[in-house]
Amino acid sequence: MDPRRVPALALVADLVAVVVFAAIGRISHAEADSILGLIGTALPFALGVVAAWATPWVRAAPTTARAGAVVLAGSVVVGFVLRLGFLDRLPLSFAVVATISLAVLLLGWRGLAAVVAYLRTREPSQH
Repeated sequence: MDPRRVPALALVADLVAVVVFAAIGRISHAEADSILGLIGTALPFALGVVAAWATPWVRAAPTTARAGAVVLAGSVVVGFVLRLGFLDRLPLSFAVVATISLAVLLLGWRGLAAVVAYLRTREPSQH
């Protein structure tokens, strides 16, 4: 893969992770029938992802665990602040489940990418 494409793909993976998180949450609460609802649920967390991507830690090495931790922190902090601001509530149970779910998704794809990269370096060369 062309290394110049990695940051763009990583950003897309982060945003997809947030949309998956929002979709699963909406499905689990029987709210899955509205695309606008999905966008409304995902948007605060997606804005947090974008804010995290503005930092040099994420841009310099977007597939690392460190970048994943920064993206997780950004998505959670911005997402919760916006949710609290718009809905005037942030149940502790939601905060815990959302943080764990986003951690699994945002750190999970990075872990899988690291395993694949490691396995590729272990394969004998085809040349």
